[in-house]
Amino acid sequence: MTPSTVKHESAAPSDHRALRSVLLAQTLAGIALTIAFAGGWWLRAHGLSLVEYQNELRRGDDPRFDWRSVDKKHWQAIGRAGGPLTLVDVGSTEERSVLTDAREKNSAGCGTGMVRVKGNYRLELHGEATGEIERIQDGACTDWISKEFPARCRTFDRAKIDAEVAKLPTRALDFCVDRFEYPNVLGQNPVIVVTFREAESLCKKSSKRLCNESEWTFACEGEEVRPYPYGYTRDSTACVVDRDWRPFAEGALQPRDGNGARIELDRLWQAEPSGARGACKSPFGVYDMTGNVDEWTRSARTTGFSSILKGGYWGPVRARCRPATRAHNEDFIAYQQGFRCCADSDTSVPAPRPAAPASGSSPGSASLSSLAVPTSRPASADLSTEWDHRASDDSDEVEAIGRARVGLACAVSRSVPSRVPLIAMTAFALAMVARRRRRS
Repeated sequence: MTPSTVKHESAAPSDHRALRSVLLAQTLAGIALTIAFAGGWWLRAHGLSLVEYQNELRRGDDPRFDWRSVDKKHWQAIGRAGGPLTLVDVGSTEERSVLTDAREKNSAGCGTGMVRVKGNYRLELHGEATGEIERIQDGACTDWISKEFPARCRTFDRAKIDAEVAKLPTRALDFCVDRFEYPNVLGQNPVIVVTFREAESLCKKSSKRLCNESEWTFACEGEEVRPYPYGYTRDSTACVVDRDWRPFAEGALQPRDGNGARIELDRLWQAEPSGARGACKSPFGVYDMTGNVDEWTRSARTTGFSSILKGGYWGPVRARCRPATRAHNEDFIAYQQGFRCCADSDTSVPAPRPAAPASGSSPGSASLSSLAVPTSRPASADLSTEWDHRASDDSDEVEAIGRARVGLACAVSRSVPSRVPLIAMTAFALAMVARRRRRS
């Protein structure tokens, strides 16, 4: 065997090792680039830069609010972190509601903290909650903020709506509804992260029941069938609406009583204490029916889920009286969900008169200073993002969270985008090493 032959045979294994190294480096580079492109796409889809997303994650280290866990399932913001609490003492809750009833003068025939709702509710010709009145209102919009999802109308033609709904039949309703979102106390923040079934149970514990769709809608729109509880022109100073949407982390609310859930809720929370907006008041005197938090009600339809959400929440959604979100089952939870309760009225007691009919414009942002309501407002979102999701006709917020269900694993890792630059740099380094080996 010649020396040259020996050299050739001894070199063969090293060539194979070099080739394997090259293939491995190329594979890793391909994976890293795929992750980098996916991370970039995710950030663009949510209107974020990498720096903005990292800043969002860091906010959990410096809480904005103090939080109270309720039954190890639900949460309630009880005040600014380090500041005075807005949560009243449990012992004074009943007294506070009695005082509010005395001021509002609309509780005749109802229990403490509830509003009497009596009048003629407009029905639709082709069945309950078929969307006919929604379409009438949409056709009367004279100034759209956006026709794309989330579709929002700035101004409605009241005369056109009046002419159309006058052709529809009515049904007499007489019932009681909580003045504020649960726990129904002036100045307290709504309790959130509640399923439909849990909302039903909590209402039952209070000797009440969860409102059905017709009751909730009528308490919001009144006999005039107002698009907004305060009138016909959208006003983001009247109710807590149109705040910038913040990207959420799917799976972050599991377990519900965990510190991770608290951090995520603190980052997302943009609602206000019940009754903080005096103008966000329906013709019957019910507060915060649109905006602030979504509210569970029982669907009037005979098909689909019994669980529907009404009113919208603080984000840029329709936030009107008639629309509903029907996409979620009875065990679904999310960060902006709350509820209020209803009850039968004492029909032997005369009902108070509803408020005077609304004008074509909104009433502005009247305050409740006379009611001594804490009016500290959470800071508005720092991110200015647009939703690129599309909703069905009856859905207020079909976000990515709308596709999640309780118990599903996290579909998007919060840590992936922040590692994109490191992965990309590693892939580049490996590719350079492989290239040098091939040359040698």
